[in-house]
Amino acid sequence: MRPVLRLLSNELIERIISEARDILCNLGVEIHNEGVLSMLSDHGAEVDSGKKHVLFTYDIIDKALEAAPDSVELYDVMGSRTHNLTDHNVYFTPGSAAINILDSRSGEIRKPSTADYVEYAKLMSGLDNIASQSTAFIPADVPEKISDSYRLFLSLLYCSKPVVTGAFTINAFNVMKDLQLAIRGSEDALREKPLTIFSCCPTAPLKWSDVTSQNLVDCAKHFIPVEYISMPLSGFMAPVTLVGSIVQHTAETLSGVVLSQLTQPGTPIIYGGSPAAFDVRYETTPMGAVETQMIDCGNNEIGKYLNLPTQAYIALSDAKQLDAQAGLETSMGATLAALSGINSISGPGMLDFESCQSLEKLVVDNEICGMTLRLIRGIEPKEDFPAIPIFEELLKEKHLLIANHTRKYLHDEHYFPGAVIDRANSSRWKEEGSQTIGDRAKKEIERLLEIWEPTELPDDVLAEMTVLMKAEAAKFGMNSLPHENL
Repeated sequence: MRPVLRLLSNELIERIISEARDILCNLGVEIHNEGVLSMLSDHGAEVDSGKKHVLFTYDIIDKALEAAPDSVELYDVMGSRTHNLTDHNVYFTPGSAAINILDSRSGEIRKPSTADYVEYAKLMSGLDNIASQSTAFIPADVPEKISDSYRLFLSLLYCSKPVVTGAFTINAFNVMKDLQLAIRGSEDALREKPLTIFSCCPTAPLKWSDVTSQNLVDCAKHFIPVEYISMPLSGFMAPVTLVGSIVQHTAETLSGVVLSQLTQPGTPIIYGGSPAAFDVRYETTPMGAVETQMIDCGNNEIGKYLNLPTQAYIALSDAKQLDAQAGLETSMGATLAALSGINSISGPGMLDFESCQSLEKLVVDNEICGMTLRLIRGIEPKEDFPAIPIFEELLKEKHLLIANHTRKYLHDEHYFPGAVIDRANSSRWKEEGSQTIGDRAKKEIERLLEIWEPTELPDDVLAEMTVLMKAEAAKFGMNSLPHENL
């Protein structure tokens, strides 16, 4: 039996959705995009172009939900399926878009470089429990206007896993799409085998900017999956109650569903979010707070009730180092998310309120993901009945170390973490240097980088991607790309 966590009753879910629909149709949403406002007006919404304001109708919300697919698949750069985001299937992806990295050599938080990003992408190739990459942080050694497309380029160049990403500008979308077309070969092939998910964020409360609403439209036109990242802050930019925050998240996310499905019915979408509690004592948005994680799980239940794939930023920490707080917050979030059946669980590697990535934490979090993936497989009998024969063997042999039953099920029943997790007795631990978890994580990073192998993309595809990226960089005064000098 797969264990499943529920925090909301069906009656409460239905009331929350009803309240969110009322908000969209009576209070409305602010949208700073003339084209999107025009499209909504054409479908019967009440639009005030001067105020950039729109009142939705119940009818277009219903039609959008009817058109939205109940699953999203992802494929790696070579075209093999890696994800089926539906039902209670669970996949992990690193936290994304950090502006800092925790330097393991100095212990300082600093701006990341291309060299950091290449190490990250290579490392991701070897982390088996994290199914996709994200564009995890923003290299600071390229112009800001190409930092979104450049990090996607590096991800596709050095790792074969699909990528959760996002565009910072309207214009950047085109080159990010073209990089994917270079790999797939055609629009139809990219539609058949999606390679990326684009994160698109409304602004709390109840507002879409020109860039993010246009990103939704552009992704829909090309059937590129999007995840809506609504970010209500409880007690600050959202009601202080958990239910109130979920109502706001539902309204903001439903408005995104409408924009996508009116643009292209059937386009793949994911009901996601990055809500947070607001700690009035420090004026911060703790992602590791239990209330944040409960809101994430509640949002997931709304998405599942609407028969949509789900996502949340939840398996992460607000700690500034790889310490006990980082472990407890990330573990609690990952466990709750997996038990809730959130399809795409974002966060591994992330520290400091989603602002800092740590490769050492990413390696440790890979083991947390492995443990939670084992947890949700649950407990099932495997030739355990009748029980008398195996206990007769135990009593006779005094152990079951080499029993047929043990050899058959040992690796299926038990998850054996890698060298990062210490399971040696104390004497052996001392003999091996009394290493901390940080020491072991550094060694694991070195090992994984040593065995990294390039993707199997053909040379002509790699060359086409490089031409596209260099042409984009040249627009902003760069004649060469930093990764060429590594």
